Amino acid sequence: MSPPAGDADGRWLVRFGYDGASFDGWARQPGRRTIEEVIGSGLVRYHVAPSLRAARLAVASRTDRRVSAAGNVLVLTSSWEGDALLHALNGIAPEIFFTHARRVPPSFRERGAVRREYRYFLGQPWSHPDRVEAAMHELARPQLDVRSFGRDIPHELPKWRPVDSITQVNGRRPYVRVRAPAFVWGMVRKIVAALQEVDAGRLSLERLESAVQGRGRLTLPTAEPEPLVLWRVLYAPPIRWTHVRARHGRRSRYWEPALRRSVAREAVVRAVASEATPQPPS
Repeated sequence: MSPPAGDADGRWLVRFGYDGASFDGWARQPGRRTIEEVIGSGLVRYHVAPSLRAARLAVASRTDRRVSAAGNVLVLTSSWEGDALLHALNGIAPEIFFTHARRVPPSFRERGAVRREYRYFLGQPWSHPDRVEAAMHELARPQLDVRSFGRDIPHELPKWRPVDSITQVNGRRPYVRVRAPAFVWGMVRKIVAALQEVDAGRLSLERLESAVQGRGRLTLPTAEPEPLVLWRVLYAPPIRWTHVRARHGRRSRYWEPALRRSVAREAVVRAVASEATPQPPS
């Protein structure tokens, strides 16, 4: 397939998602199958870019091993036009889908999003929902000391980050929704682990409050990665997408078998798959 004529230095912003169960996270690692490695090699294989260096591939949010995404965002350089670009990208791997695209100036900062939203799908209801709700309220603060809620963070002084909201959404597939401008490594899974510890009675609200306010430190486990989905990345002003991928039957040939393979992951797979087939704008 030959690329349509276009700007050889065109910078594209692309919304995409993936089933993280097949990957060792975003970042390229020797000997590991990562999302960055698969996309990067696909860009060259399908002549979307002449080389990985020329593509200047960058991502808004790096996810960990076995964490999925419904609405991550990346930028790349390509001479392809929008519809053809989306068509080519969707041939790279069945576990990865690309839904929206638009041109952006070279100065666009993909990591300059104003909000990121994660959803952690719950396998079973809380034993003590009132206690967990109080913990969510405690954790959602304009200033949260993340030393207890991240990985590999220096311990000497508090490291503050804002958390916009933490809420539970009930329904057929209940989940915890966490929104913040940005997250440190492992932060959402540590927050969910704190909720799990509070629910189990192993962590008091008093100790949680002390850690949140920087007066103490917690040693928390890390919640399992499979139920976690990076749901969306938002910018200000909002992105006005100029190209939206049409529904594609090829996606269902991956997602339906994936659903059958793992009943335990049903909520995650169905939720992410629903974002893989966007409706065109009205």
